[in-house]
Amino acid sequence: MDKVRQTAAEAIGDITDGSSLAVGGFGLSGVPNVLIQALHDRGSGRLSVVSNNCGVDGSGLGILLAAGRIARVTSSYIGENREFARQYLSGELEVELTPQGTLAERLRAGGAGIPAFFVPAGVGTPVADGGLPWRHDADGSVAVSSPPKEVREFGGRSYLLEHALTTDFALVHAARGDRHGNLVFHKAARNFNPLAAMAGRVTVAEVEELVEPGVLGPDEIHLPGIFVQRVLPLSPAQAADKHIEKRTVSVRAAREGARA
Repeated sequence: MDKVRQTAAEAIGDITDGSSLAVGGFGLSGVPNVLIQALHDRGSGRLSVVSNNCGVDGSGLGILLAAGRIARVTSSYIGENREFARQYLSGELEVELTPQGTLAERLRAGGAGIPAFFVPAGVGTPVADGGLPWRHDADGSVAVSSPPKEVREFGGRSYLLEHALTTDFALVHAARGDRHGNLVFHKAARNFNPLAAMAGRVTVAEVEELVEPGVLGPDEIHLPGIFVQRVLPLSPAQAADKHIEKRTVSVRAAREGARA
């Protein structure tokens, strides 16, 4: 089956207001920026997003966030984005924080058809007991809190019941892909992109390099095409446009760079 779409607008054309999305990427590595920009241009709003993080100001999911298109976020990391913090604290955005490993497994379980599972992370904390603020009122008070989770003991150790995540759509970025949707990810981009792809009922993958079926060997493929419904080949310019989250690693490096 040829799953290639010619334009980003065509690839995301049925993502409507109120849709839920699993979005790949780790920091700014492996973020499906072209698909996110197309979704911004389409104007879809009230989106529920599941992603490791919500981009940064002006990049990645931060573009949708700044435009007020996201209503709810399930994430494990919310740093590096001032607008995210502002919307969350002012009651404009609902946020469900979850431990990073738990988030990864919730996505994987959703793709594998496992409805729920037990995990030790969060036992004895508000993750288990409930009361984490999901949404604030405009005055800063808590409007919606996380519910308590079932705790059960196995082998003398306590575990939390966590529910799997599935979404209407998934947007991912891959280094290589073929027309059948088989994908290969590059280094850190492999962290959340395969899991997001598994969780989406309709998964759209933008690929830096499109190859013909049979070129990718079975041992090369990180995600089989059964999880991917649409493939968008990127132009060379789009594939080369990679954002950098932090251009310096220390104050000293920044000063030395300025002097140079």
